[in-house]
Amino acid sequence: MSETSTPQPANSNNKHKDDRKKSVVFDAIVLQHKSSIPPQFIWPDHEKPNCSHTPELKVPFVDLGGFLSGDHDASVRASELVGEACRKHGFFLVVNHGVDANLISDAHRYMNCFFEQPLHEKQRAQRKLGEHCGYASSFTGRFSSKLPWKETLSFEYSAQEGSSHIVEEYFQRTLGQDFAHLGKVYQEYCSAMSRLSLGIMELLAMSLGVNGSHFKEFFEENESIMRLNYYPPCQTPDQTLGTGPHCDPTSLTILHQDTVGGLQVFVDNEWRSITPNFNAFVVNIGDTFMALSNGRKDKVVSPPPELVDSINPRIYPDFRWPALLEFTQKHYRADMNTLQTFSNWLLQQQQQQQKTAEVL
Repeated sequence: MSETSTPQPANSNNKHKDDRKKSVVFDAIVLQHKSSIPPQFIWPDHEKPNCSHTPELKVPFVDLGGFLSGDHDASVRASELVGEACRKHGFFLVVNHGVDANLISDAHRYMNCFFEQPLHEKQRAQRKLGEHCGYASSFTGRFSSKLPWKETLSFEYSAQEGSSHIVEEYFQRTLGQDFAHLGKVYQEYCSAMSRLSLGIMELLAMSLGVNGSHFKEFFEENESIMRLNYYPPCQTPDQTLGTGPHCDPTSLTILHQDTVGGLQVFVDNEWRSITPNFNAFVVNIGDTFMALSNGRKDKVVSPPPELVDSINPRIYPDFRWPALLEFTQKHYRADMNTLQTFSNWLLQQQQQQQKTAEVL
């Protein structure tokens, strides 16, 4: 997965209209057997990795066993590893995380069951333009070039009281009663990820020298997005990418890889791979957490006061998560400069609103 894609301008309504006119249908069941792929999926050579030489990234294994059992010394050691990883590249692996192995296996198995269906069945959950939930076959309909060779199914999870069946209800509402069991599995999986994420947030706070409960309390009753990524076989894998280069706009990404691999991280001006490990989750610090931590690695995203001083002034303006989500869905194709571009765009919007208010 590799190199930087060309940023799309913030005011890209005309671009979206042009892309929709040129959109191609991504039917993986058909395309995976073709000897050539549509030009929309071909990436320039300079934006693809050197597959013959991809060194492995040294990612720390953070053992959560002691932390979850309340061992203070083990928690300190875990937070130190997390802090070191965040200063280097923002990636680490967590083991002894408390998530049932059978649940993880079921999540992978049912994902394959969904994506191996005919296209018209998957399109019952079709993601609408500008929205972030639903089925998407590549980015067809949004962009017309450098499309990723993948399918996704995204849905919301909420830890708020009264939302205990939100995932189950989504599957039954969009796909019908036949998919009720998938909804139950992913409801349980999302709940496990929510608990795990709050624990990781506690370690992140400790690594920054902030009260351990600071970020945990901020994200309690959190809302998150669960995304199933499916990369179908391709007869010409050297011409395309499963996912283009990007920085996750979320606060935290928790990823469980399959056995195939392919995840790469850009570190020290080269792409490095992270080897799959069934017993571990890959954790990546996203753009929103960068704003929360002030760049040292419906609520307003703002860093704790103790992380801001004359030596470390504010880097990013206050913003709300829905604003960043809307920006990446309607105005900008997420890449490695998303947060900075969003910050600049947000400041421009605020200046325009101020001028309008002055005129009135």
